[in-house]
Amino acid sequence: MRELKIGGVYRHFKGNEYRVEGTARDSETGGTVVVYRQLYGEGGLWMRPLGMFLSEVDREKYPDAEQKFRFELIG
Repeated sequence: MRELKIGGVYRHFKGNEYRVEGTARDSETGGTVVVYRQLYGEGGLWMRPLGMFLSEVDREKYPDAEQKFRFELIG
């Protein structure tokens, strides 16, 4: 599995950039989620499961995506 870099800047495969603020535990599932901030617009805070954050792009759904992974570290 790929490693997550806390404080790293990642590009989503659709083009926007985000900074990983940290990780947290989901109170319902006990799973690890990534907490990240959008680096555009209002700078909103988001979260998603760690496995999903580090996953590859679904090629059936997005065959023309240029990135291999959903989020790729850029800085």
